[in-house]
Amino acid sequence: MLFHTIPEILSYAKENYGADDAIRWKKSKNEIESRTYSELKDDTDSFANAIEKLGKKGQHIAVIGPSSYEWIVSYLAITESGSVAVPIDASLPAADICELLDRADVRLLIFDEARLDVAEAAAKSCHDINVYVSMNSAEHCPQVLSFNGLIDDNRGSYEPAVAEDALCTIMFTSGTTGKSKGVMLTQNNLAENATCLDMKIAPHTVILSVLPIHHAYCLSMDILKGISLGSVICINDSIMRMAKNIQLFAPDMILMVPLMIETFARKLEEVRAAGLPAEPVRKKIFGERLNTICSGGAYLNPDYVDLFAEFGITILQGYGMTECSPVISTNLSWDIRKNSVGKLMPNCEAKTVDGELLVRGTSVMQGYYKMPKETEETLSDGWLHTGDLGYVDEDGYIYLTGRRKNLIITKNGENVSPEELENTLSVNHLIKEIIVRESEGVIEAEIFPDSEYAQNAGIADIRAALQVLIDEYNVNVPAYKRIYSLKVRESEFEKTASRKIKRS
Repeated sequence: MLFHTIPEILSYAKENYGADDAIRWKKSKNEIESRTYSELKDDTDSFANAIEKLGKKGQHIAVIGPSSYEWIVSYLAITESGSVAVPIDASLPAADICELLDRADVRLLIFDEARLDVAEAAAKSCHDINVYVSMNSAEHCPQVLSFNGLIDDNRGSYEPAVAEDALCTIMFTSGTTGKSKGVMLTQNNLAENATCLDMKIAPHTVILSVLPIHHAYCLSMDILKGISLGSVICINDSIMRMAKNIQLFAPDMILMVPLMIETFARKLEEVRAAGLPAEPVRKKIFGERLNTICSGGAYLNPDYVDLFAEFGITILQGYGMTECSPVISTNLSWDIRKNSVGKLMPNCEAKTVDGELLVRGTSVMQGYYKMPKETEETLSDGWLHTGDLGYVDEDGYIYLTGRRKNLIITKNGENVSPEELENTLSVNHLIKEIIVRESEGVIEAEIFPDSEYAQNAGIADIRAALQVLIDEYNVNVPAYKRIYSLKVRESEFEKTASRKIKRS
């Protein structure tokens, strides 16, 4: 069913799935706590009442912290009250967060005690914020209000009156290549993107939410789409405990980024090489029920689709960006094209201009908050310049070849996509992470090797082994695509919260 506002999604879910579990999370090591769809709606209504009573209706309200029931209720209540939600990356330094709060004109900050330092820093430097709400405090304090206290003080229904074209969210980009930008998304942008495609996901499907909750992919596909379908959304409390949480929550579906999938892929390849039976291994690694992994955010080796299929897991590769709410295309379980990032969403159209992919549709943002120049550079007559190189085939499937901003132009005028080279080389297990760039007039590969793999494979001289891989690659490509410089890293590349490598 297609929706145009977030309150419509929540009301529909309560009406149709009221007594069913909506959110589950770990209360202790092996104890699960849950809230039903009726409880989720009631808590959201009560917190929306609190926002209005505090005089913050229609204002910009930030929420920061790890994934939690309180975070979800906060976001839903902000959007239900007709205010503007500003989700913040909880992994950023306090000073950087304060800069984002100022840029987004935030007036109220809802925070998890894990980032108490942010609240303290904001109290000193963000003078426009005059209300602070703690997700964890049991009681109101003179300077900080209690999330649960506000809900208890304002129990009652809330009748939302939000327009579908109203600004709903300012969501900051990850800033992989420069200053992050505040993407302005309306109620309809988010609601329609989450609900316009029927992926044949049954009600009560158990979804384990493992991505950062402030990220558009998690917020739209885990939370909003999950709620619209009556799914059971389970909160993963730590990436380090994801394997244990898979066994605890027994999910049917997980959204991941490629780096996560690669970790599991290495285990599966070891299992396959050892000749162990697939079914017992699948249950041990993925639990009793997992059958689907949705992937997005970066390139995924298409061979992994076949690898996971051997163990009864379907991988659905998709493509999107925050500026498009965020999903632009996705593969579907009944029509997978391994080398494609999927078929265009029903509310999107795309074209290629000078090799760059342009997208238009109801999911496309309104612009960047208080950044008119950047908005003008990105939006043209309703078309969003994605910055990605690629094309759309006659069936509406998208194929990506690289990023325009990262394009290397050689001395001979040849265009080289670094992503193409990175994807070709990264299939080797010795290469854990790689960036290809231009350096001093030649193409350079900077590699973070997999030292554990090297040890298990008996590789003593990692640099020499990497150079052999580069030499073998160079033999099979034209001269202008050859790599002439190798740099070996001793530590991982710096990454965004969504596990994308930051390019310098």
